Amino acid sequence: MKNKELITELASRMGWTAQEVTDTLSVLSSVVSSRLVDNDIVYLQGFGQFEVKKKAERISVNPSNGKRYLVPPKLVPVFKPGTTVKNKLKELSEHE
Repeated sequence: MKNKELITELASRMGWTAQEVTDTLSVLSSVVSSRLVDNDIVYLQGFGQFEVKKKAERISVNPSNGKRYLVPPKLVPVFKPGTTVKNKLKELSEHE
């Protein structure tokens, strides 16, 4: 699903205009991003949680020349689906 499709779907389900949905999604994205920058966990009940994890430094090998180099540690955003999402996905996999 692309952004336009998401906006159209939300607008029709909520009875909002596309602009209202766009503004709401923009604010949600901004809030989640700023909280992750502050190293907070953002939990959306029934959907899941967003958090920041630190990936340790590691040694990587360039496959074309075989040279090894050190990849420094970095912070990455991580999403953990909630039980509602997990259960819906489990139901889908059982029906197939």
